[in-house]
Amino acid sequence: MKHIKVVYLPTMTNTEISEIKDLLSTPQNIVIIPHRNPDGDAIGSSLALYHFLKYSHNVTIVSPNDYPDFLKWMPSEKNAIRLFDKQNSQSKKALENASIVFLLDFNALHRLGKDMEKTVEKFEGTFIMIDHHQQPDAIAKYTYSDTSICSTCQMVYHFFEKLNAVDKVDADIATCLYTGIMTDTGSFRFPSTTSTTHRIIADLIDKGANNAEIHNNIYDTNSYSRLQLLGRALSNLKVETEYRTAYITLSQAELDEFNFQKGDTEGVVNYALSLDGVVFAAIFIEDVEQKIIKMSLRSKGSFSVNQFARNHFNGGGHDNAAGGRSETSLDETIENFLSLLPTYKAELASSDED
Repeated sequence: MKHIKVVYLPTMTNTEISEIKDLLSTPQNIVIIPHRNPDGDAIGSSLALYHFLKYSHNVTIVSPNDYPDFLKWMPSEKNAIRLFDKQNSQSKKALENASIVFLLDFNALHRLGKDMEKTVEKFEGTFIMIDHHQQPDAIAKYTYSDTSICSTCQMVYHFFEKLNAVDKVDADIATCLYTGIMTDTGSFRFPSTTSTTHRIIADLIDKGANNAEIHNNIYDTNSYSRLQLLGRALSNLKVETEYRTAYITLSQAELDEFNFQKGDTEGVVNYALSLDGVVFAAIFIEDVEQKIIKMSLRSKGSFSVNQFARNHFNGGGHDNAAGGRSETSLDETIENFLSLLPTYKAELASSDED
């Protein structure tokens, strides 16, 4: 990767927008990359940008790996997306031929996984990053970074606004953006959901997003095994009352017992956070193939799970929603997690106070 002067675009100046417009004024080979284990916001923003660019450019989405089945109804997802781990030669060819790479919904290349990270580091063209997570790495020539915005999909909508191109948002784009905003705001209930978010959602509905159908596709279709796995996760729920913390564990054996599919544990950590008096919640999921313990962290109030994950578990994200990983066993990871709680007792005690 060549050294670059990084331009941050929280407000996107006219000069910076003009430069991006110039880049997009002639046909380009473009690759759009979401983070590893992409969620609704990552896939939604990637597909929305794909649909926006595809009429003037040759565009490919290269995802590090697969994504949940509940996202596989989205417009063009089957044809637009290549999986780096399964379609490696096609993915590498797209990256080798690209002149522009968009990085969406992540801000550090390690979020791609080691194999894809090594390939993307070799890219010599123009990186454009659009992301709402904290503390972005100096990767891209143009970095549109705003942690106050609820989702990357909302940021992509604002990106279209700055390009004076919201009129190009059709029903497919609107559907993709609505999906990402809805999933990253917990169906519009998280504090990051603003009046601006709702105005954008109204416009997306006007442009063809079917809100009831999207919600049903994401939330209202479950397999029997997924519900059984949820039951096991809730039976594993533990509460540390002194530290206002709750956590859930799922071993690889338990995942296998209930025929775990990617996405089956999406949102499960929120059950722990919903407990009365709890301000910090975590789920620990064993992944034997990657030899790691994956974790999702959630909080209420001022306690920053982003900083907690960065300090202790090789992760990060947002103040109230973050992820991390551990390379020790599940039992050792839990032991380490519990040993850290006394250090944060005062912060947890006052986290939800005004």
